[in-house]
Amino acid sequence: MFTKKIKLDVLIKNHFKPISTDRLALTERKFPDRVRSDLQKGLERFLGDGVAIRGFLGILNVYGNTMGIDFAGLLVKSHREYHPSPPVYDEVDIGEDRPIRCLKNGLWLLEREGMKFAVLMERRFQYERPEGIKVQVAALDDEHGLIETGKLFDLLEDAIETSVSYRGKILSLENNDMYTGESTGIRVHRLPSIDRDRVILPSRTLELIERNVLRFVDQRSRLAERGQATKKGLLFYGPPGTGKTHTIRYLAGALKGHTTLLIVAEQITLLSEYMTLARLLQPSLVVIEDVDLIAKDRREMSGPCEQALLNKMLNEMDGLNPDSRILFILTTNRPETLESALASRPGRVDQAIEFPLPDDRGRGRLVELYSKGLSVSDDVKREIVVRTAGVSASFIKELMRRCAQFHLERSDDGAVEIDDVEFALDEMLFSCGSLNRKLLGASIEGDNLCR
Repeated sequence: MFTKKIKLDVLIKNHFKPISTDRLALTERKFPDRVRSDLQKGLERFLGDGVAIRGFLGILNVYGNTMGIDFAGLLVKSHREYHPSPPVYDEVDIGEDRPIRCLKNGLWLLEREGMKFAVLMERRFQYERPEGIKVQVAALDDEHGLIETGKLFDLLEDAIETSVSYRGKILSLENNDMYTGESTGIRVHRLPSIDRDRVILPSRTLELIERNVLRFVDQRSRLAERGQATKKGLLFYGPPGTGKTHTIRYLAGALKGHTTLLIVAEQITLLSEYMTLARLLQPSLVVIEDVDLIAKDRREMSGPCEQALLNKMLNEMDGLNPDSRILFILTTNRPETLESALASRPGRVDQAIEFPLPDDRGRGRLVELYSKGLSVSDDVKREIVVRTAGVSASFIKELMRRCAQFHLERSDDGAVEIDDVEFALDEMLFSCGSLNRKLLGASIEGDNLCR
């Protein structure tokens, strides 16, 4: 539509004729980069609501990201670093079948009911790192111009508040490889849902989890009516491989309408950004895995940096309003190392739930769960249950995979035999020493129990 030969200042001035551009007022707002996709949707809604588009173009900035694009700068003849260009889009993954196209920068020359105005949008950068989205509106400095400007910003705010791009999904923030460690975007995790019958825990443990999470959420509005807090914190603890992360995936799928935010310990510096998202997208579930890495006892901390991270997390948990619809789930393999200020103060952690090693019944169910595609007789299953006392659920999962591998080396009839189990257990428990047993989730005393 436009060529490089056409100067931007001429385009803009011709659009506003007979009004002189010195009678225009510029109104600017800046939005965080993480809401980019919702901002794009809001802008498209505004442009489709009775607004006549008289011109649209991208802007080529000769100096790249080192200098931003400013409406006032576009009107100055001496500024030759800006040129009309085809619009450039990024494809942003929001967890749908197709990504959403988000404009990098653009200028719209618009008119509604005889009133002319213009909108400039730019994705800002600092040291090649996305800094945010800037939106400027140029309109006549009168009541009509203020009304039109207000319509756009109200609609953009509504798009961000409703946040249809990310609400109800499983998210984490992406780290920038710059020294700041700040996030550059949102990653949507496409995790397969976990059915309840795939959660192999003692019935009392599963009942405790569901009452403190699923049924708590079901009763949240009624609790609020009675003046009770609607935020909640839980601690999942137990040996590695006992199903803590697996259970969280089950809960994330069962909590319909909740947004799940997954935080690993090394991302705790981004906790403020995570909590901004949690409040924006509530009802939400905030998961901090391996919390002992940042919330260990102060007496074991090596310096002020570790204390600052702990205080940051405690302050964020304390700073939530009691009526926030936010659930915290913290996980740890070492509950004995946790800082008492986190582990023993109600309002931060309201319920600690132990994930024990599976009992005989649990190991039998795990064999059934992880022997998909194989035939395992009752006798072989009983032998596995007896020989695996003191192991984790993840150990059973790996055991069945190795049984399948030994079976395929011997035959292909699909029936696991006791020899397959013998070979697999020997390789996992005895051939490679105690370190291998630890890695696989078996107790060191396992060689007394598995012979």
